[in-house]
Amino acid sequence: MMIQVTPLAERKLKERLEDRPGFFKLFYDTEGCGCDGINVLLIVSEVEDGDSRIESDSRPFIVSHQQEIFYEDKIRLDAEERFSSFKLDSDSQIYGKNILVRDMRNVSTF
Repeated sequence: MMIQVTPLAERKLKERLEDRPGFFKLFYDTEGCGCDGINVLLIVSEVEDGDSRIESDSRPFIVSHQQEIFYEDKIRLDAEERFSSFKLDSDSQIYGKNILVRDMRNVSTF
């Protein structure tokens, strides 16, 4: 799997990291969203067992091996100057035009 990141999206991702280490995790969230699910980008501190690395010429990206099937082999991440969200698409579909980033680096899990 490979993700192409536009220069604008790359700049906005860098801003979200705030000069702290982290990985961007492509995640299909189905918890409490009242729909079939939405794509989000999580910022996580470390790669977990079961995560796969996504090839990129940009920042480190990962995806859960179980969720990898939801995405095509080649995807693109773009942004717009005026908005804080991102657009994720491929040659044959749009995964979302309002992809939000959720920083999970300081969130405790039980």
